[in-house]
Amino acid sequence: MIDVIAGILLVSGALMATTAAIGIVRFPDVLSRMHAATKPQTVGLLLILAGLGLRLQDLSDITVLVLIALFQLLTAPVSAHMVGRAAFRTGFARPDLLTVCEFDTADTPTAAGPDDTVAQDDDDPAGPTR
Repeated sequence: MIDVIAGILLVSGALMATTAAIGIVRFPDVLSRMHAATKPQTVGLLLILAGLGLRLQDLSDITVLVLIALFQLLTAPVSAHMVGRAAFRTGFARPDLLTVCEFDTADTPTAAGPDDTVAQDDDDPAGPTR
């Protein structure tokens, strides 16, 4: 029974990681891609680690898995916040896709000029061009 539960957790985690990878490729802007890179990827990793913990059942292995999970939970939100903040401040966040903007956008530089639009190249993984 434990093997079945561990298998379900491992497959679920792999599906979440696959969803994150698809989201990174398919989403239109930096903030959406950042969300896809952190949320489902972190949940997927935690599911995989839980499945491994059930399967291994050794205290030293579980200790390492818990440390990996804690490190992931501590670093992923901080890095996502920093990437999102940098994207917003440099003008790479698309304001037309934001529902609520709590920042003063008058002082925020944009990637394009005030009357220009930001060109999006679908084949360019770096995002919008200037």
